[in-house]
Amino acid sequence: MATRKKTLKKEAQTKAKATTTQTAPQPKQATAQDLSIADLKNLATIIDVASTRGAFRANEMATVGAMFNKLQAFLARVAPEQKPEAKQPTAAPATAGK
Repeated sequence: MATRKKTLKKEAQTKAKATTTQTAPQPKQATAQDLSIADLKNLATIIDVASTRGAFRANEMATVGAMFNKLQAFLARVAPEQKPEAKQPTAAPATAGK
């Protein structure tokens, strides 16, 4: 009788697995909780301000600094800062000499 219970249990587990594998995965939808480049830039600013104000202990500074450097390097790769265009010298208007 114990083997019959084991057989029934295995059949139920097999059916449950078949049911769960047949469902198609849902596509990931963007939520308000996703991070943007602007969020990461703000995070770098927060770390900078917090370290300036002494929010971290001395033994934490190496870890915080390493994370800040990684964040800065990532931001430089993903969204390089745009340099302002150099102003072209404008020609002075010609004046009529008398």
